[in-house]
Parts: sequence; structure tokens; C-alpha cells
Amino acid sequence: MTTPDARSGTGRPAELFFEDLVPGLTVDLGVVTVDADEMVAFARRFDPQWYHVDSDLAAASRHGGLIASGFYTVSLFMRAYVDHLLSRAAADASPGLEELRWLAPVRAGDRLAVRVDVMGARPSTARPGLGTVSLTGTMLRLGPDDRPEQEVLRTRFRGWFAVRPVEADPAEVEVQAEAEVEAEVEAEAEATDADQPEVDQPDPGPTAGDPPTVGSSDSGSTASSGSPEAQQPD
Repeated sequence: MTTPDARSGTGRPAELFFEDLVPGLTVDLGVVTVDADEMVAFARRFDPQWYHVDSDLAAASRHGGLIASGFYTVSLFMRAYVDHLLSRAAADASPGLEELRWLAPVRAGDRLAVRVDVMGARPSTARPGLGTVSLTGTMLRLGPDDRPEQEVLRTRFRGWFAVRPVEADPAEVEVQAEAEVEAEVEAEAEATDADQPEVDQPDPGPTAGDPPTVGSSDSGSTASSGSPEAQQPD
């Protein structure tokens, strides 16, 4: 039986599997630009603290203006992670994260370089067919010359990824198919035999080598009741 094609995190056929995510691997997740309207809309919906939504209060504070919700920033990381890695990898669910740190304020217009580093990988003991990969994600603010200026986010987490499917040997597949066909033929033959009624066969009677029976109507039998040899003494 062949293994079905594994799907990526976005549902497309996967091209990366657990075996490809080796410790030491760094995956570039691109650069995201913080949109002012989206940043504030997210905060109003999910994190409406004044330094995220009130520009006047934020400007008069030590922040010097609005700053993004940390959960908005990590959402930007997640989108980059999906677009540039999970969309290609045979990703399953994640068992959780160990660290999430907001290291510096994020503001509208910031350009953030995103990457993920593979720290460790081992077969999953809880989910057969999957491997557990330990990852570190980072976001770095870029300067006008596109050089990293400051790390703004760091997170450590784990993800489950499917192991690469094993391709079946065509010869083994053919042998198995032939065995299945033979088994079906034998099963049908047995079922047919079981459905046939038993036919009574006529008694063929005595054969030439059978001894005569006492009381036989054969006139030449010495066991006839009228024969002297058949009489017993008193």
C-alpha cells in the first residue's frame, strides 16, 4: 500500500520533510513592512492599550509615538513563517513554544527581516510518522541601507513535520497485486463449491467379487434353506 502524498501547511503538495530540517539550517523568511493602519486596527481589536491606539498619549509618553502590540509583531512573524516555510514543508501542528520575547518597540513603517533557525530535530515519540523540530525565530529591524540595526523579536518553539514517504518497490507492488488476485480467485472457487448441492449416487449393487449373502435368491447358492449342507446337527 503506497503512502499518500503529504500536504504542506497550506495544503499544497509538500517538498520539504522532517529529514530536510537539519540542525544548523537557517531559512530566510523575507522582509515585512509594518503598515500603520493594520497595526492600529489589530490593537483596537485585540490589544487596545493606549500606547497602541491613542496617538496623542503615545506621543507625549516615553514611547514618543504609537508602538505595535507585541502580538501584532509575532503575527507578522507567523505570516512570514507560513509563506516562506510552512507552505513548502509537510507541517503538522505545533506542540507549543518555550520563549517569546519582545526586545524593542516596533513602529509603523519599520522594515523587519525575518528568519528561522533549526536548533534540533528528533523523531516524535508521541506522534508516529512525525518528527519534532526545535526552531528559533527572529525579527531584525533594518536600517536605511538594509543592514540589521536591532533585534525586535525572538521566539523559540517546536513544530511537527512528517517524515518523507517511502516509495514502494514496483516489483514488490506487482507481487502483492498478483497474490491478492490469486487469493480472490481461490475465495470465489471455495464459495462456488460450497453452494453446490450434494447429489445422491445410486447403489451399484454387489460386484462379481462380493461373497453371496445368506438368504439370497440365487438358485446356485449353497446357503439356500433347502440345501443339506445348510442343516446343522442337533
